[in-house]
Amino acid sequence: MNLTNKIALVTGAASGIGMEIAKEFLAHGACVAIADRDLDHARLAATMLDPGGSRSLSVGMDVSNEDQVEAGVDQVARHFGAIDILVSNAGIQIVGPLEEFKFSDWKTLLAVHLDGAFLTTRACLKYMYPVGSGSIIYMGSVHSKEASVLKAPYVTAKHGLEGLAKVVAKEGAAHGVRANVICPGFVRTPLVDKQIPEQARELGISEDDVIKKVMLKDTVDGEFTTIEDVARCAVFLASFPSNALTGQSIVVSHGWFMQ
Repeated sequence: MNLTNKIALVTGAASGIGMEIAKEFLAHGACVAIADRDLDHARLAATMLDPGGSRSLSVGMDVSNEDQVEAGVDQVARHFGAIDILVSNAGIQIVGPLEEFKFSDWKTLLAVHLDGAFLTTRACLKYMYPVGSGSIIYMGSVHSKEASVLKAPYVTAKHGLEGLAKVVAKEGAAHGVRANVICPGFVRTPLVDKQIPEQARELGISEDDVIKKVMLKDTVDGEFTTIEDVARCAVFLASFPSNALTGQSIVVSHGWFMQ
C-alpha cells in the first residue's frame, strides 16, 4: 500500500482515530493536512507526527461551518498543490433518550457528522474532478448498520453517511473519484470514554457493565477495536487502485456486526 506523494486531508485529526490515520498516511508516504476545530491541538499533532514540518499542515476547521471548510480546503490545495484523499472523520457524541433529546443537540450532532461530510466533500471535489482521481473516506460506525439506545441522532447521521458515499461513488465515477465508508465498532477514544459514565447513569448500571454488556457484548472476543485497526483500513481504501472498490462500507468491529 503506497501513498507516496499523495495529498490527504483528515478532519478531526488532532486526536484519536483521525490522528492515527494521519500518522499511518505519513508512514506510507503521503503529505497530510491535519484539520481540527482546535487549531492549537492540530498544530501540536502536526509537530508530533511530522517534526520537520515538510509533509504536514495544520488547519483550523469547524466542519459544520461552510466558510471555514471552503477556506481550509483551499489552504490545503494552495500549500500542497492538490488534494487526493479526504477522510471525513470529525465527529461528536451526545447521548440521551429520544423523548428528552434537545432539538438543539440533535441539530448540532447532525451538523458535524452530515453537514461536515457534505461540505468537505463538495470543497474537495472541485480539486479532484479536474485531475480525474480521488478517494473519499467517511468515518461511519457499526451504527451505520444498526441501532443502539440513547443514540438517535448519531445512528441517524451514521446511516446517512452510507447514503452520501453511494451517491458520491456514482457521481464521482466518471471523474475517477471513489467513496467508501469505514464502520468501526467501539474504539477506546476520549469520545467513547465520555459515553461510558453517561450510559451508566442513563441505564442505571455500572460502567463495567456498560463496557461488557452494552458496548462489547456482541463482539467475538470482548475486545475494543483499536485506532490502529481503523487507520490500516483507511490506508487500504485510500490506496486501492480502481473503481472496483467504491460505494462500499467496511466494518471493523471484532465481529460485532457481520455483513
